[in-house]
Amino acid sequence: MTRRPLADLRSQRWFASDDMRGFAHRQRTQQMGMRREEFLGKPVVAILNTWSDMSPCHSHLRDRAEAVKRGVWQAGGYPVELPALSVGEVMVKPTTMLYRNFLAMEVEELLRSHPVDGAVLLGGCDKSTPGLLMGAISMDLPVIFCPAGPMSNGQWRGVKTGAGTHTKKYWDELRAGNITQDDWVDLESRMTRSIGTCNTMGTASTMTSIVDAMGLTLPGASSIPAADSGHTRMASSCGERIMEMIWEDLKPSRILDARSFRNGLVAYMALGGSTNAAVHLIAMARRAGVELTLDDMSDMAGKVPVCANLFPSGEYLMEDFYFAGGLLAMLKKLEAHLDPEAKTVNGRTLGENIADAECWNDDVIRGPNNPVVPLSQGKTLAVLRGNLAPNGAVMKSSAANPKFLKHVGPAIVFDSPAEMNKAIDDPDLDITEDSVIVLRNAGPVGAPGMPEWGNLPIPKKLLKQGVRDMVRICDGRMSGTHYGTCILHVAPEAAVGGPLGLLKTGDLIELDVAAGRLDMRVAPAELERRKAEWKPTAPVYGRSFAALYQRHVSQADEGCDFDFLSAPGPVAEPVIF
Repeated sequence: MTRRPLADLRSQRWFASDDMRGFAHRQRTQQMGMRREEFLGKPVVAILNTWSDMSPCHSHLRDRAEAVKRGVWQAGGYPVELPALSVGEVMVKPTTMLYRNFLAMEVEELLRSHPVDGAVLLGGCDKSTPGLLMGAISMDLPVIFCPAGPMSNGQWRGVKTGAGTHTKKYWDELRAGNITQDDWVDLESRMTRSIGTCNTMGTASTMTSIVDAMGLTLPGASSIPAADSGHTRMASSCGERIMEMIWEDLKPSRILDARSFRNGLVAYMALGGSTNAAVHLIAMARRAGVELTLDDMSDMAGKVPVCANLFPSGEYLMEDFYFAGGLLAMLKKLEAHLDPEAKTVNGRTLGENIADAECWNDDVIRGPNNPVVPLSQGKTLAVLRGNLAPNGAVMKSSAANPKFLKHVGPAIVFDSPAEMNKAIDDPDLDITEDSVIVLRNAGPVGAPGMPEWGNLPIPKKLLKQGVRDMVRICDGRMSGTHYGTCILHVAPEAAVGGPLGLLKTGDLIELDVAAGRLDMRVAPAELERRKAEWKPTAPVYGRSFAALYQRHVSQADEGCDFDFLSAPGPVAEPVIF
């Protein structure tokens, strides 16, 4: 690869000139204790760090940033750490999804406004991966994504426990009276026993694995547990490799194409990944100028079965996946579905990166001929359309009770989580296992931010009868760690006048997953009458970031990006005077 001359690097616009501005830039860098020889004439590598004391999944990223710096220094560069919005799940309300686009904006502008030649992106918790990469793709400088890594395996009383998945399972058991309050308290300290992201195939590992398959991480980096010493070494290698990428000018536009996203989809489906990826991948593809739709995902889901035996679809956790060979071993078994010539950040093709991969546990990492969930029983992503979801809705049919995949039942409709929580455990609530629980006004505009409210609670009286699944419908999202017959991302959402807003309690809902249908059995004339009477019920923000979000966000089937960010076209480099 031809090495670019130093004068071609962006940073030289700040540091190389002999005018007063160049003097000031060099002067202020020395103000921070840097010797002239330590930064002058070297590529500048930004380390975008989403570390936060409120983000447990990212609590180790300060240390990883230091490892990245070691790699950059060793390769002859000048590393600078830039803090970025953490968007760590659990603590951020109403949802980190509200701030994914905020992070994407911040990343793009951090890279544009500073003397940066390339970047290492530190993140991993759900929205940090797409947020970091959406901004980086739009800025189009050489970047490597350094995933935070999954936490170590959890166990409670001899039972393997996974973050999120077992939280929901044991919450239902507590409400059913099958475990005690003391058991519940004991569980708090057992399931999340180390640094890192969720140890199940939730949204975090879904997204980091997808971008690994797309070629945006060092090969196999997404599988390394956060607490493993190899994770620190991987971070240092990211610092060394980004230097080579800067000299090669190997940026996202030279890596990402339709082949990359196809490979990402293969990994997505084989992992039994989170439904949230459907939103993030469309947003990322649009930033990269690649056409990608729900139908493309549905098509791949019909070809690639769930092969990773991981919670919530399987029996193992991410640490087991790593020791079994990790993502590269899984991709090796799926070679027939991949585009091996797709480029990756290490300068090799995906085919070259998986050529020598081996699997060490064929129960953890299955092949298409021995899947965890055969395609005949369910798919990672089923796309549904009908008069209730004209633009599409999604569900993970592989994690649903098969008896509900073709179902007709009366709707029980709620307009807010508060309304639902007040009524759901009322013993007088007229509800059975055949009912369909619906929560609306949880979408991008309605919430706002499309929170993970979609794994709707099963009434306590049904839990005590042994019911653990029902058909549930929401225009919001669901945690990737969760499971059940949950239909999500209904588009258009209720808050913007979608048909979900016209539904009434008692209306019959018909679900046919095999046919890809989601309908309400309401006459067209009656729907027109309801539409004429419809009034929005979701809150409208007059100020704050939420106001910007509501005015500019697209619907779920379009990626929930902002219209002014997903538009094509370059942005001029900042002027320096």
